[in-house]
Amino acid sequence: MKRKIFSVIALIVFSIVSVAQSSLPAIDKSPLDISYYPVDYPLLKIKDQAKEPLAVRVVYSRPKKEGRPVFGTLVEYGKVWRLGANEATEIEFYKQVYIGGKKIAKGRYTLYAIPNETSWTFILNKETDTWGSFKYNAAKDVARANVPVQKTTETVESLAMTFEKAGNTINLVIAWENVKAALPITF
Repeated sequence: MKRKIFSVIALIVFSIVSVAQSSLPAIDKSPLDISYYPVDYPLLKIKDQAKEPLAVRVVYSRPKKEGRPVFGTLVEYGKVWRLGANEATEIEFYKQVYIGGKKIAKGRYTLYAIPNETSWTFILNKETDTWGSFKYNAAKDVARANVPVQKTTETVESLAMTFEKAGNTINLVIAWENVKAALPITF
């Protein structure tokens, strides 16, 4: 009987020690976020309030400014940027769209940008599930679009992305620091 009790206690202690030793990853400084069009689509769907089907979503990490100068310093002008932090930003289209006048098939793509002071070049690339822009391969580009940059009066602390409808175009609006750029997506 003592042997059984000892075995049970040893098993419990071993289980507790094993769980205590396995550590979870630390909280990321740049949390992952998702934006949808229609805006708030998952909430609209569960409330039976979605008036149109899901068209596009973007998955990205949200770095913070934290007192640092962003554009031209942290995010270098003229260089390919992952459009966020950590994993490269991914965009998924649930139907055929047009970007920069080019037809884009339904599917998932990586979205990069080349920021400059007065304009950004958005790049849609077929290589997905990649970290950063370190392995960016221009041969896998699907489309590019140049858009003007707008200065904002308010400082945006964490990178933010949202969709805005303008007629038959959906603009993916990206804002950070005191800059805003909008990628037109036509259906």
